[in-house]
Amino acid sequence: MPFAGLGLHILIALFFAVHVVRSGQQLYWLFVLFSFPLLGSIVYFLVIYLPNSRLERGARQVVAAAAKTLDPTKELREARAAFDYTPTAQNQMRLAAALLGGGLAEEAAQNYEACLKGPFAADLEIRLGAASTYLACQRATDAITHLQFIRQTDAGFRAEQIGLLLAQAYAAADRHQEAQAEFESAMARFGTFESRAEYAIWACTSGEHALATRLQPELQQTMDRWSRHTRSMNQPLIRRLNAAYAQVKAG
Repeated sequence: MPFAGLGLHILIALFFAVHVVRSGQQLYWLFVLFSFPLLGSIVYFLVIYLPNSRLERGARQVVAAAAKTLDPTKELREARAAFDYTPTAQNQMRLAAALLGGGLAEEAAQNYEACLKGPFAADLEIRLGAASTYLACQRATDAITHLQFIRQTDAGFRAEQIGLLLAQAYAAADRHQEAQAEFESAMARFGTFESRAEYAIWACTSGEHALATRLQPELQQTMDRWSRHTRSMNQPLIRRLNAAYAQVKAG
């Protein structure tokens, strides 16, 4: 029985080791996982795997969506009040994120720019927020600069999200070969519905209709297997996907 338990620990460590390599995490995690199979796996799960998992992201999205439906402007109001009362860098970051979530991308960009001039200029979360904001403001080149900085600083930081945003930024900058390479890399590394759907949306809007047609059956098969909860959670992405395919048919 002890050998069976040890074998299970090693199998779990192997599972996380594959995740380390595929998601581009720092390689010292391999040493941690195999030196301390049980403890290392628990630490990796809590520190790396869970925060970046679709499960936790999905739960956060559901809670955020429910709160926004009940009171759409609550977070923005509270963020403004907090910054007006105590204009710290942390409160300005919160305000910038709330502005972006409220569709006020230009004002959000001004706040992110102010954050980037302070002591948190190298903070990767701020860089990510700024990149998302610049993309929303059609400032693709600025978005690319921040996303490349993040990747060069920490290749494992929100790797899928960075890859998809970078692909979208390249597309917005008319750098279509680089955009396609990023989409293909994200799909190969992560294989998620989001990566395939974003690639399909890009294919539809970039005139790559044969590629879009090839991707559609697999996307539909995935959606057909979803529960009502999963479908509801992914509704914004589904709407964008359907609109992109409808545009192809109309054209």
